[in-house]
Amino acid sequence: MFDYSLLHWTTFFTAALLLNLSPGPDFAFILAQTAAGGRKAGFAAMFGIWTGAFGHVLMAAAGLSAILAASAVAFSIVKWAGAAYLIWLGIQALRSKGSVLLAGKAMDERKVLAIYRQGVIVSLLNPKVGMFFLAFLPQFVVPGAGPVGAQLFLHGFLVVLIAACIEPPLVLVGERLTSHLRQSPRLAMWMDRGLGAIFVGLGLRLAMQQR
Repeated sequence: MFDYSLLHWTTFFTAALLLNLSPGPDFAFILAQTAAGGRKAGFAAMFGIWTGAFGHVLMAAAGLSAILAASAVAFSIVKWAGAAYLIWLGIQALRSKGSVLLAGKAMDERKVLAIYRQGVIVSLLNPKVGMFFLAFLPQFVVPGAGPVGAQLFLHGFLVVLIAACIEPPLVLVGERLTSHLRQSPRLAMWMDRGLGAIFVGLGLRLAMQQR
């Protein structure tokens, strides 16, 4: 079981590494939260995105992601729900007065959990993520190497694991670059509004996606 060649693993890890390095909505969400709220906010967003991505891996392994690929109605429902949620988050941030976090101020645990939940929902409500796993993972299924569902789960889990090696340093760098900016209440307010603009942009981008 799970008997793969060296070429198989080399191809898979190279592709997975390049895919994780490619900028996308998940990157934008994590870095925007880091810029606005610091390290805790960035890691909360990152763990939320990972949890959502892992949910897509489970759905791909179970075959549920195929529904998104086959049904225009299901795709549209998930897409519009995700777009509406992102735009709603953006509007909340645009109306903020710099309440996300000021440097040196402890972040409330409820706020950390809220950002984590946002990351989970943002990832789960992006149908392109589910379709990506459905398109990418089957290319590495090898006949005789075990049940298809188990192979899909293994490779999907490894994609998320690679992200776990790449994204934490980005959060730390982003936190260092923006820590001084968050010392000013006025700048904190504008950073909140910048975060809101990013969310609205991501929501509009998701709304315009096609199957």
